[in-house]
Amino acid sequence: MIPYTLYVALILTACLIFYKLLLQKETFFHLNRFVLLLCMLLAFILPLIRVPPQLSLRNIQAAVSTIIPAEPIYKNTIPQSTGKNITTPAAEPLPVKQSLNFEQATHWIMYLYWFGVVVFAFNFLMQAILLLYKAYSKPAIKDGKFRIVEVTGNDAPCSFGNNIFINPANYDWNTYSQVLLHEKIHIEQKHTIDLLIAEIVLAFQWFNPFAWVWRKELESNLEFFTDQRLLQQPEIERETYQLSLLKVAAPHFPLSLTTNYNQSLIKKRILMMNAKRSNLHTTWKYFFLLPLMMVFVCLFNEPVVKAQSAAAKVKPHPHNNGDIQTSGNWFATIKGDKINIQFRNDDEGHSSNGTTFQLSEFKDLPKDKPGTFTLTREAGTMEFKGKFDGDKGMGEYQFKPDKSYSDAMYKEGIDVKEDRDGMVFFLVNVKRSYVQMLKQQGYTDLDKDKLVPLAALDINEAYITSIKQAGFTRIDLDNLVPFKALNVDKAYIEEIRNTGYKDITPDKIITFKAQGIDGKYIADFRNSTNNELKEKNEDAVNQKNNKNLNLDKGKNKALDLTGNRQKNKNLNNDDDDLIAFKALKIDEPFINSFKEVGYNNLSNSNLISMKAVGVTPVFIKSFRDAGFTNINADDLVSLKAQDVTPSLVKQYKALGFDNISLNDVIGAKATGTSPSFIVSMREKGHNMKSLDKYIALRSVLGE
Repeated sequence: MIPYTLYVALILTACLIFYKLLLQKETFFHLNRFVLLLCMLLAFILPLIRVPPQLSLRNIQAAVSTIIPAEPIYKNTIPQSTGKNITTPAAEPLPVKQSLNFEQATHWIMYLYWFGVVVFAFNFLMQAILLLYKAYSKPAIKDGKFRIVEVTGNDAPCSFGNNIFINPANYDWNTYSQVLLHEKIHIEQKHTIDLLIAEIVLAFQWFNPFAWVWRKELESNLEFFTDQRLLQQPEIERETYQLSLLKVAAPHFPLSLTTNYNQSLIKKRILMMNAKRSNLHTTWKYFFLLPLMMVFVCLFNEPVVKAQSAAAKVKPHPHNNGDIQTSGNWFATIKGDKINIQFRNDDEGHSSNGTTFQLSEFKDLPKDKPGTFTLTREAGTMEFKGKFDGDKGMGEYQFKPDKSYSDAMYKEGIDVKEDRDGMVFFLVNVKRSYVQMLKQQGYTDLDKDKLVPLAALDINEAYITSIKQAGFTRIDLDNLVPFKALNVDKAYIEEIRNTGYKDITPDKIITFKAQGIDGKYIADFRNSTNNELKEKNEDAVNQKNNKNLNLDKGKNKALDLTGNRQKNKNLNNDDDDLIAFKALKIDEPFINSFKEVGYNNLSNSNLISMKAVGVTPVFIKSFRDAGFTNINADDLVSLKAQDVTPSLVKQYKALGFDNISLNDVIGAKATGTSPSFIVSMREKGHNMKSLDKYIALRSVLGE
């Protein structure tokens, strides 16, 4: 529960940063409302989605901290013993001081978290009850679907549901009517639902300061949207309305479940009302929300791994501690020099774990008759009873931990005193020499949760040494696990460094490897996209030699990544573009397809935006066939984003707008000024020659 809650908090925080950096100043308030609500919902949904293993960037430690989950994560990856099995006599464990361990601390944190949830949920419920009581216990005037509830005091006006709370005695008629219009828009747009969702999110994310900022941004955007919609009405003057806001502002804030006026928002609202309307070309920013969410899914979510049998909930065995079964039934299959054994619960018969061992670890397997055989490792001994018929076998098992092993591990700072932990270390075959090796490598802060994934992935001394020789002399264990899981080796690291990434970080290496980015892809990427850099290099050579160089020489110069300081400066700037190109599958054929239709100097940003919204050469040709040539890349993105087609342009021309521009069509589509709307207005006597006037009319009429 704790990891899930923290993942939700991290996603919400990252989305807030994304919103404040890119979207907060945009005047697409209706779209911003959708983004704010969508991000809140996705923050709770995304951590529940599982992804294919090749796409998951999640630290594998979380997936292997328990070796016997409902669906085994590490199938056939547990390293086999390579030396003699060591059996040591049992000894009494060392006395352990009673202290608050991690598990107990986790329980207390959970209690504190749920206490906070209960408190904020109770506060939410009391606010709702108080508002409903206030709405139906005080005098009210019915105005269509609106209820105007007359209150006393100096509290600012607000609305909740279809109720508007206001004290008429505090305002002149003009201000009073504008306040009512403002609150009616809130009600018509169902803004109460937004605030209710935000309050529910706060109840579960009460500890997250960014969740409180998120709610504030949501409320601010609702006010911006309402102000914009109100000012579109012809009878409302901007200056008069802004003066009314100053009159209404009050220091006594209403309840958080209501739409309201308060002094802290007034300045922002007035500034936003006077701000320049955002250009439709900036809508490309919103499309980056999708790859951002995909990164979260790949980063936080557990990979889907095909289990050997259907997963089932396992009942604890009397000899077990938790979900790890230290006794039960076994079912085995021999394949070549390996034997796969599934350990199952005695009561239900569901598979809880499948592990592959070397056949050489077993002696005297009972063939065709019942018998007993054992498997001994440093952590203990597994005793099997049953028989084999050919390559298939079944029976019962019992794990007996080695007390001297747990004592020795305790001296090393690893607590494996529980039988459950002992069986995990037995299956992964964590040896005392392995712990000592890690400490010699400088990893002294070890615990059982860190050791399990390291041993399961066979991260040995040779591998650690090779990674350090590749330049990561201080790489931590949290990075070693995804390194090995993704097959990052010394050769791959050197390959990336040779492309110019001399100071690349482990996190960036992990991202590159997960996306399948190698040295060849980086070279192809720069060869296809870094046109501006090529031109700079060509100009520098021309000035030096006072002669023209052909394109091939210029290109070779641009790809000389070791001898040009200017190029090295640009290497750190193309990381995000490089990853975006790989994620969106922007390759050389894609770039060349645009060159074939005349777009020879597209920037990386242009290519990413065009790929994200689905702009294709066929799309471009369709507009050229309609008579529109030399459309710039930003306009192409806007056309595709607004779903503007040549047939739509023809419809406008058929209505008499012969000199219509594509920007006019984009604006008409964005405001909902469709050809059918224009026809309906003409039928009512509104015959105007300019499309802009129909757009203005549509804006006044609203949705």
